Amino acid sequence: MSEPLLSIIIPAYNEEHRLPASLEQIDRFLSTQSYTYEVIVVENGSADHTVEVVEEYQDRYPYLQLIQSTRRGKGLAVKLGMLAAGGQYRFLADADLSMPIEEISLFLPPKLPGFDVAIASRELPGAERIGEPRYRHLVGRVFNTLVRWLALPGLNDTQCGFKCFSAEAARAIFPLQTLEGMSFDAEALFIARHLGFRIVEVPIHWYFNADSRVRLVDDSLRMAGDLLAIRRNAKKGLYGARKV
Repeated sequence: MSEPLLSIIIPAYNEEHRLPASLEQIDRFLSTQSYTYEVIVVENGSADHTVEVVEEYQDRYPYLQLIQSTRRGKGLAVKLGMLAAGGQYRFLADADLSMPIEEISLFLPPKLPGFDVAIASRELPGAERIGEPRYRHLVGRVFNTLVRWLALPGLNDTQCGFKCFSAEAARAIFPLQTLEGMSFDAEALFIARHLGFRIVEVPIHWYFNADSRVRLVDDSLRMAGDLLAIRRNAKKGLYGARKV
């Protein structure tokens, strides 16, 4: 079987309640597309019925795949999914679909040609944040300032949970990823830039979900430490030879 054009990778930890609606939205969108596709749910360490939910939907959606791991960590789940995917373009999507699924088209040719990594941005002109409390936005901007200072100058929104990688970029980046938690985004993008891949930002509409798993203070502090770890890893040569 030839490789699909699009792989959608969904990390899923205790997502039995949000996955059904999201999988149905994805199916309605994909069923209107002319290209080939697959959807990969990566479950790691859930204590609920996430696995059973996915297995039930596999009976309805033959393109749906399930990967299981007993180890927790969003970064680990994304790494497993990206390396298992076969798509020419590999799209990371949060299980809550806080970005409307139809906006995936903004990340694919012909609307977005000639990129290696495309990341959703809630900050560029044309983007819109809907329903987000002001304090959460402010905390996010503080963290993004740290990201730009320590690792990724010039990128406005590295932590949005929607990103698209070409197959070439995914195969090069994710074997080098070391962080298994929430900071994997910054590390993956750091590696991409380190290896000379072109990163572009795409403005999106983003809807705040009050059931977000992000713990603002604890996660921000942990991620700040991870940014320093990324710099140390680069100095040790863990990300290969710099191409730019």
